[in-house]
Amino acid sequence: MKKNSLLLFTLILLASCTGKNATKYLYLAGKLENNKDSILTVAGQTGIIKTIVVNTDGTFKDTLKVEKAIYTLTTSAKRAPIYLKNGFNISINANAEDFMNSIAFSGNGSENSNFMLAQIKESQKLGDPNAILELKENEFKTKLETIKQKYDSILNSYENIDSSLVKEANQQTAQMMNYFNKTYAKNKAFTKGSPSPEFKKYMDFKGGEKSLDSFKGKYVYIDVWATWCGPCIQQIPFLNSLEKEYHRKNIAFVSISTDESRRSGGSWDAAENKWRKFVKDKQLTGTQLWAGQDYDFQKAYQINSIPRFILIDPEGNIVNANAPRPSEPRLKQLFTSLGI
Repeated sequence: MKKNSLLLFTLILLASCTGKNATKYLYLAGKLENNKDSILTVAGQTGIIKTIVVNTDGTFKDTLKVEKAIYTLTTSAKRAPIYLKNGFNISINANAEDFMNSIAFSGNGSENSNFMLAQIKESQKLGDPNAILELKENEFKTKLETIKQKYDSILNSYENIDSSLVKEANQQTAQMMNYFNKTYAKNKAFTKGSPSPEFKKYMDFKGGEKSLDSFKGKYVYIDVWATWCGPCIQQIPFLNSLEKEYHRKNIAFVSISTDESRRSGGSWDAAENKWRKFVKDKQLTGTQLWAGQDYDFQKAYQINSIPRFILIDPEGNIVNANAPRPSEPRLKQLFTSLGI
């Protein structure tokens, strides 16, 4: 009887200890298909906090102690977000070759990560923000209302979401709506047919200087970019292809570099040299200009991010202050509609 009582007491003690510790740690387990890496890392804002061994069959399991936050899972050079909190018990299943799109979370606390994934996937459906900003006013308002309804629907589809995530999601949606509304209002100042702000005496890679009125009589497709801008560089092959295709047409392709001293060790000479080297090494075509220390054109067009593309007519009037990118089929459609 005494042995049975002792055994019962021990089991109760173990159970209570396990329950207590469960809230101090979180448990991650799962399986990765087609994984070529032997590890899965968990990283926060300060770097990697845990390296989990992935077995040859793709399975893994481990415990972690964390601060409540959004973390990044990485394996086979692919990443995906996860929301972690001590006490969670989350199962992860994914195809490592398509990590972000295939990842699925289940178990206690998983609804937070699934909610984030749904938000991200909805954001990816937005496409080019410029296409939204080019809509007519009624269509623009309808589009924004539809976008907001979709995000609200995602929020209402999940239960037991951590309050901090709900707050952040609402803030992000509000910020996005504010961005679109403010930018749309600003763009109305650059209506089709109004005179374009000018740039004057920008340094030409081939020598001398060029101003906007140097191209009077031609359509002008302007690319505002910089050598450090990844999305800008991605558009270069498409821009080069366009320049070749429309070489004998009544349109000039003008690229304006905004490389500055702040990103060149504090030296304007270094900024200019960086631009010249890039143009030479990449054999960029079209008219290549450098804005140098002149910000007037950028300020006039309220350019806060690059690349930015602008189309101006032969009289120097605005056709589109947020023109489609070279990679977008609708740019050629626009050219065709103008008889270019």
